[in-house]
This record gives sequence, structure tokens and C-alpha cells, in this order.
Amino acid sequence: MKILLGKKVGMTQTFTEEGTVIPVTVIEAGPQTVTQIKTVETDGYNAVQVGYEDTKPHRVNKPLTGHFQKSGALKKHLAEFAPDGEDTYEIGQVMTVDVFEEGKKLDVTGTSKGKGTQGNIKRHGHRRGPKTHGSKHKRLAGALAAGTYPSRVFKGNKGPGRMGRETVTVQNVELVKVISDRNLLLVKGAVPGPKGGLLRIQYAVKGQDK
Repeated sequence: MKILLGKKVGMTQTFTEEGTVIPVTVIEAGPQTVTQIKTVETDGYNAVQVGYEDTKPHRVNKPLTGHFQKSGALKKHLAEFAPDGEDTYEIGQVMTVDVFEEGKKLDVTGTSKGKGTQGNIKRHGHRRGPKTHGSKHKRLAGALAAGTYPSRVFKGNKGPGRMGRETVTVQNVELVKVISDRNLLLVKGAVPGPKGGLLRIQYAVKGQDK
């Protein structure tokens, strides 16, 4: 299952030949370099490690500097994927957006926008309390447990807390267009994260047209 690392550029729109408007997210994906080939004999499992986005030497520690010597590229982000049986890879091989085909379905993984500490209404969609007759209970969480029994709050109750900044995967998004000369992918709809956020793109595990 090939993967490609990229960055979210932003959203725009494109048009079909019939004139239908399609909202798309622009993703700058790759190029990425194969930095390591893992095998059962050496690592206990088969995988291909890839690196994305060049970085400066002083930003890489000594162990990673030695690790990158074989591929000849210093990378900021690393990821792995399980290789397909029919594909072969070599250390130093460069992968671009050409690994994906227009019209196919993709799974896009990113980190959602962080919204800080939020109340239960915004975080979980709870309703407000009454606003009249001095209720003093407009946006509070309300009672969480009984008094005598169980005399404690059960774990897992929905309440205020940190919202966002979680790993989110949007499945089965359509790849509308591939712009190879600019390393761009146009996918239908929205994907997680802010502009400039790191994304992991791969063919959809479910719902793919064969």
C-alpha cells in the first residue's frame, strides 16, 4: 500500500466538462525519498521507510545523520508503509504524485486543528439549560452522578476538556486531478488540519473501485 506525505495548501474549486463546480483541497505531496528497506531478517517485518521535506544538517542529530547517509537525503519527516508484493523499491528512490491515478479513492490522514479547552456544549453538542427564572444553569455541564450511590463519577462521561489536535482520517475522498509538474493533488472536499499541516495520503482501504 503506497503512501505519500504532503502538506495542505488550502481549498479552491474546479469545474467539470459539464460546468459542475467541485470544491477541492490542494495538497502539495512529495517528492519523497526511500530512506530504508526493512525486512523480516533485519527488522522483524517488511516495510518501506520514506522521508519527506528536506532539512538542514544542523537540524538532524548524529544517529539520523548516519541513517540518512545511504539515501543521500536529509529529511524532516519519516513514515513507513507495507510494500505490495509486485512492487520493488531501492534506497534513494524518489516517489512523486505520479504513484496515484486520477479518479481513484484516497484516505487522507492529518492532525485536526486544536481548539484548546472547550465546554461541553461546543465539544460534544450538548443542549443549554433554561435561561429564565434565575436558573443559573445556562451552559454548565449539569449533574454527573448521584449522591449516596454510586458516590463517584463514572469514567467516560462527556464533559469540558481539550478539543481538537487529534489524528483524523478522512476516507474515500476522490482524487480529482494530479498536477505532476507542481507536485500537487486536488482531492474532492475537505481534509483534516490547518494550512501547512502534514498529511499522509494513500489509496483507500475500503470503497475502492476495482
